[in-house]
Amino acid sequence: MASGQDHGQDDEIAFLTALRRDLHAHPELGFEEERTSTLVRKLLSEAGLEVHNGLGKTGVVATLSAGEKGRRIALRADMDALAMSETAVERPHRSVVDGRMHACGHDGHTVMLLGAARALARRNDLRGTVHFVFQPAEEGRGGAKAMIDDGFFERYPVDAVYGLHNMPGLAPDQIAVVAGPQLASSDRWHVTFRGAGTHGAKPHLGRDTVTAAGHFLTAIHTVVARRVDPLEPAVVSACALAAGDFDALNVIPDEARIGGTTRAYSAEVRDLLEGEVGGLARSTAAMFGVDCDYRYFRQIPPVVNDPEVTRIAQLAAEKAVGTDRVVTAFPPSTAGDDFAVFSSHVPGAYVWLGNGPAENGALHHNSRYDFNDAAIPAGVRFWTRLVELELGAG
Repeated sequence: MASGQDHGQDDEIAFLTALRRDLHAHPELGFEEERTSTLVRKLLSEAGLEVHNGLGKTGVVATLSAGEKGRRIALRADMDALAMSETAVERPHRSVVDGRMHACGHDGHTVMLLGAARALARRNDLRGTVHFVFQPAEEGRGGAKAMIDDGFFERYPVDAVYGLHNMPGLAPDQIAVVAGPQLASSDRWHVTFRGAGTHGAKPHLGRDTVTAAGHFLTAIHTVVARRVDPLEPAVVSACALAAGDFDALNVIPDEARIGGTTRAYSAEVRDLLEGEVGGLARSTAAMFGVDCDYRYFRQIPPVVNDPEVTRIAQLAAEKAVGTDRVVTAFPPSTAGDDFAVFSSHVPGAYVWLGNGPAENGALHHNSRYDFNDAAIPAGVRFWTRLVELELGAG
């Protein structure tokens, strides 16, 4: 016969599962998470935690403090959704908001940290301080920076920060914990070629920006192939192109615009990519006698796990899912996460929690993706065991 405690745990997981599906059905974009943050604040307050809101507009921080001595840590979950439509029409909890979808599992991240906060709020055997950070706008809108600009580290000084993200391909009771690079830097670039438009039948009378753009696009892949050390991972991708008008196919346009992204795991390679893309754009422009406007926008640095903090995260993972379910050799991703902005201020560790198989190719940012609710118990246990280790009850 199951104990009352087991029933209580089962009830909590059922509650968190229902909450996760409710959040999935009501996705909100970055800095617009009003409904989500209201629910988060309500549940944290009901648990008896000290709750603050408004950092980074819709961010929420709940604090559990057990005396002035002891470690001070922050645990971070992201809350925002993506601007895309969900195509899994058979899913009972599918998005009810057109053009909005939780396609990266932030609904699950929010719920797992809530579950841990609710469980830990009842503890009286901890020493130190833990801040439960519910961050807005991770998906490219700068939520971490906004929280820090609003005084996060001044108001909540910490010794370490931890993050968790789901990972399709690992089982829901597996956790990957690896020191070193985990996610790449994520930057954007724009190139605008400006020439002299002319009749398509008389190209010699103008300066052709379309041909310049074509040569640039062909050559851009040589940046990684020939300028970056082959032992250093890097990505340069052109992702947007605009020039001319399909209703005016006898006009060579004055302007051609190209935009894209770069990714790297080190500051040196990041700097190199910025310079090389710009140099290639300017030399291409010179070759075709057109002008060039190059702009590079630094967004977030790479996520690099601190060895000592990662060691603690690994111990917590072992206590949460068992040593045999902890993966300590796992390749980094070329995606980005602005958790890096937090971990560039204090030592940090970012772990991967399994989300099960990617059914029908439904990886992150896929219109059929869904967070796997079977991962909720392991995620809650990981956060709970981590706090126990850091705050002296492990």
